[in-house]
Amino acid sequence: MGITKTEIFTDEQNKLAVQLKAIAHPARIAILQLIIEAKACICGDLSTELGLAQPTVSQHLKELKNAGLIQGTIEGVSVCYCIEPEAWKNLNNELNKLFSSYKDFNNCC
Repeated sequence: MGITKTEIFTDEQNKLAVQLKAIAHPARIAILQLIIEAKACICGDLSTELGLAQPTVSQHLKELKNAGLIQGTIEGVSVCYCIEPEAWKNLNNELNKLFSSYKDFNNCC
């Protein structure tokens, strides 16, 4: 595999890329939607809700947590997950900044 040369990009660009890569899977989007809809930490089994095997759900949760988009706490034998508010706010701001920077000039291609 080739070198990504992430060092030539800003910290913000690299962070945004990691976060977007983490949510670039329909199961992860579904997980985020379930957590947001719950308006609280989710401690239960998401595999039933999603129709996926528990190890698969665990891997998706791990990717979201590694990207900093969710946080988890251990309560007994279960792990509870919720949105990481600062990361979510930052992702929202960065995407708004990116999308609002485009102005349709109707003179391209």
